[in-house]
Amino acid sequence: MNAGGGDSRRSSVTTALAEWGRGEAGAADRLLELIYPELHRIAERQMRRERGGHTLQPTALVHEAYLKLVDQAHVDWRNRAHFLGVAAQAMRRLLVDHARGRARDKRGGGATLVELDSASGEAGLAVQTRCVDLLALDQALERLTTLDAAQARLVELRFFGGLSVEEAALTLGVSTATAGRDFRSARAFLARELGAP
Repeated sequence: MNAGGGDSRRSSVTTALAEWGRGEAGAADRLLELIYPELHRIAERQMRRERGGHTLQPTALVHEAYLKLVDQAHVDWRNRAHFLGVAAQAMRRLLVDHARGRARDKRGGGATLVELDSASGEAGLAVQTRCVDLLALDQALERLTTLDAAQARLVELRFFGGLSVEEAALTLGVSTATAGRDFRSARAFLARELGAP
């Protein structure tokens, strides 16, 4: 798809979000048709980080997350990146809830591990891929939220949502330079919290 086509698709998604926000009939269906490939890509990305044998599949994760989003009333969807960010957060919540349920079922054993890697591809941020406990990552993100909610949201957008620095900056309403600095700071915090070397 060329850049113009991508801009057209983004514009169509933003239009569908506005129509949905106004309660127009069929807007949610149009939105799903437009955004489904991106939601599925986010779900696949998140599921690739999970250990093998996961009982939740990407398609089910997309559908569950979308149902949660459709149930939200009075959300002022700003644009495609904002919607994808909230969708990524919903998927993260579903995966964490699923991991908690598995831990309960196994009476505290069997942590759900996810691969934590450099999603950014930026120079100076490359780290070796390693597995961390999803629940530990969630707790570390909660601690980061109490210190700097914007940085925690940025990690969600980049790590869970797969958004670029530019898209995440747009969603958060900050400059790309600020988003880049905050992401580096957040990664350093999480590395300390998760006991990275």
